Amino acid sequence: MQRHNQEWLQDLPEAFQRYRDGRDVDEVECIVPDLAGMSRGKSMPVRMFDPQHETYLPVSIFYQTITGHDVEMDIANQWAEGDLVLKADMSTAKAVPWAKEPTLQIIHDLFDRDGNPVRIAPRNVLKHVVQLYTNKGWKPVVAPELEFYLIKPNIDPNEPIQSPIGRTGRRGSGNQSYSMSAVDDYGPVIDTIYDYAQHAGLTIDTVIQEDGAGQVEINLTHGDPVLLADQVFYFKRIIREAALNHGMFATFMAKPMRDQPGSAMHVHQSIIDVVSGNNIFSDAEGKASESFMHFIGGSQKYLPQALPLMAPYVNSYRRFEADSNSSAPTNFAWGFDNRATGLRVPNSSAENRRVENRVVGVDCNPYLAIAVGLACGYLGLLEKTEPGQPAAGELDDDAYNIPTTLDEALRRFESADAVHDILGQEFCMIYDEVKREEMRQFHREISPWEREHLLLNV
Repeated sequence: MQRHNQEWLQDLPEAFQRYRDGRDVDEVECIVPDLAGMSRGKSMPVRMFDPQHETYLPVSIFYQTITGHDVEMDIANQWAEGDLVLKADMSTAKAVPWAKEPTLQIIHDLFDRDGNPVRIAPRNVLKHVVQLYTNKGWKPVVAPELEFYLIKPNIDPNEPIQSPIGRTGRRGSGNQSYSMSAVDDYGPVIDTIYDYAQHAGLTIDTVIQEDGAGQVEINLTHGDPVLLADQVFYFKRIIREAALNHGMFATFMAKPMRDQPGSAMHVHQSIIDVVSGNNIFSDAEGKASESFMHFIGGSQKYLPQALPLMAPYVNSYRRFEADSNSSAPTNFAWGFDNRATGLRVPNSSAENRRVENRVVGVDCNPYLAIAVGLACGYLGLLEKTEPGQPAAGELDDDAYNIPTTLDEALRRFESADAVHDILGQEFCMIYDEVKREEMRQFHREISPWEREHLLLNV
């Protein structure tokens, strides 16, 4: 049995050293985000791990639906199951705070056997888009906001989801946005999320009670897109584990309950000029620049074609239904401090001028949602795309409308040639095929509504 030198343990981040507190490290989890943004990988005893050691996973992890079904595609030797090479990104090393013994999790990047980045891996898709900005002397900056629900454990999928019992002994009620009492109602879970985040060296900017019963929003501080996507990837796992620790589920479904609002992952975006350090969205006088307008123009033109990367499931589109009790915008219009628009420009100083994409659902893969938002803005910058007029107040339904079903969204995505060129033709083909198979699986199901209203009445 091969054993590796463990000197690398001394170079791990300070947060992990505090969490470890002199204890022996037990295991290392070598993980990668899959198409859904969930962890895939291998776990091994710490004595077997070395940062330079290569680990392998079959490429078919990207050929599966959310249900685990394999998807047949027009790929040569698809089921030959060639291995992808995992290489540790040690900057991502974090504690696994809920583990019984000190455990380390490390995100790995995927390469082929010749050392080339695997372009179908979501983290590599985002890295490629960021590199396009780097080549232009730009540094994109993002800040995600995560909405999610704490719910009563749902053991039977045929049963509706319910909000959990809070400290008062009563179920949470909706329409309590920004209520401090509502946040306190689930204080023990929030405290555990903070504790886990601290052990993992992650920072939470703010915690907010959202409109839904048991719905919480966590805002992350702005920074590098790959770093922030990694944080969302880690936070989803932390939040789930913290909820389980208190006898609850945490769900990132876009629309888990019929009569409660959906959950979004709003993404704030800006771009820094690397040489000057200035935000290119503002000109020398502090006003909105042409680059700012072109980024919005590209977003308006291309994001509607790429919606499956921001709203990836049939359930995602329930956020956009007119009677969904949700403030989710159904358009890619833009406006100043206007939450009815899909592209909102928050009130800010010139150096903090940014575009907030409010259409993204929290059920997305964060790497892909951030990548496509930046890719569409990048196309606008290259093509100098002019945006429409800023919207004031509520909008007409046909103002920069978006697809409202996954079927329609995939039809548009299939012909989004400019987006495919940036994200990668092979990746887009695989993603499209997987989503179509998920949609087919959904449409084969018989819903409780059909059994209730059609079984004896037709």
